[in-house]
Amino acid sequence: MELSELKSRLLELLEADVEFRYAVAGRLGILEVLRRLDGIEADIKGLWEEVKGLREDQKKLWESHERLWEELKALREDQRKLWESHGRLWEEVKGLREDQKKLWESHERLRKYVLSGFRDLRASLGVAFEDHAASFLEVMLEEMGHPEAKVEKKHLAYNGEVIEINLFCEKPLVVGEATVSVRSAEEAEGEVEKLLRRVKIVKERYGKPEMIVLSVARATKEAVDTLKALAEKHGVRLILGGEIEEALAI
Repeated sequence: MELSELKSRLLELLEADVEFRYAVAGRLGILEVLRRLDGIEADIKGLWEEVKGLREDQKKLWESHERLWEELKALREDQRKLWESHGRLWEEVKGLREDQKKLWESHERLRKYVLSGFRDLRASLGVAFEDHAASFLEVMLEEMGHPEAKVEKKHLAYNGEVIEINLFCEKPLVVGEATVSVRSAEEAEGEVEKLLRRVKIVKERYGKPEMIVLSVARATKEAVDTLKALAEKHGVRLILGGEIEEALAI
């Protein structure tokens, strides 16, 4: 039977045979349902793949969140340590400021003490220059870390004669001479020779001095030049009257 005849026969059956028509309609409905089910299955499969992708993304997001949380905790710990360090640093700064304040107060007391002492010395008509120089030397030694240092005259017997040392301190061992006026290079040389002779005597008795001092109230330019050259040569601490006057003007 040809296709056209088959189609005509089927149409006739559909029109004439009710049962046949319902059977065909039912069959056609099931096929449509099956087709739709196939489409839904494909959609569900695609949706499932998307769900799996979302779950994987969610997993990665949680892992990233956990790393971020750990970094945040580390940052908070670093911040806490930084604040603790900042607090300790601030306490040290406050301590340094307090120490600086005490140091300035101590310096001010020392300045007033020195100024008052030297003014008293200058005001005393009977005070000799060597006493003036001794007081200045005591203040200098105190500033060097020897607050108990005492500078005074010393008399030593040496080869049948008595040698006077007008600037002497035993602890620390200091030997010095004070003279009012040096007018020439020759006098400067004589003063240094006199000082070095006394240093030799003290060295034999007490040991090597820690400081050798020559204090001169007034000197000509020629004498000063010679005194400075000899002082540098022999390791002598030269104190000129001008230096003492500067101390008085602190």
